[in-house]
Amino acid sequence: MELPQYRDAVAANRRTHGFEAVDERTGEFDRLWATRETDDSLGAVAVLAAVVAAPDADAETLAETAASLRDALADRVDPRPERTDGGESPTPIGYVTFAVPDPDASLLDAMTGFTVAKRRTNVFPLVYDVEAERLHRHEVPRLKGRGIYRRQAEDAERLFAV
Repeated sequence: MELPQYRDAVAANRRTHGFEAVDERTGEFDRLWATRETDDSLGAVAVLAAVVAAPDADAETLAETAASLRDALADRVDPRPERTDGGESPTPIGYVTFAVPDPDASLLDAMTGFTVAKRRTNVFPLVYDVEAERLHRHEVPRLKGRGIYRRQAEDAERLFAV
């Protein structure tokens, strides 16, 4: 699958699942999608998602790009009580999917080794192999933190697995 086809498929999925396009450009992300929902186990969640063309992505690129998405997510979900929405503090979750042909093991290791929870945000880098048409996501742990990882698995399937 070519990258433009993959982006179009993800864009169709995001519309189906209530994600709205973010109008303002944010750093290296030319397309961002966002939604706010209520999750049965997490409560209110604010989700930000992006697809990045990254044919030459390496571990450093993955970490830097995911950190940039974390900054964008933190800017969009402001936990201060004086906010106009009354101070509601949703759980912020971000996904940045790297569309790459035949990702090597070091990129997948960087994905699974990325610190998901930081600065009161949860950012998941994902890798989509455009040649094999396979999405690599984080596994759901057996113990602590299952809710966020379960949510990640569900969002990955509904948005990025095409």
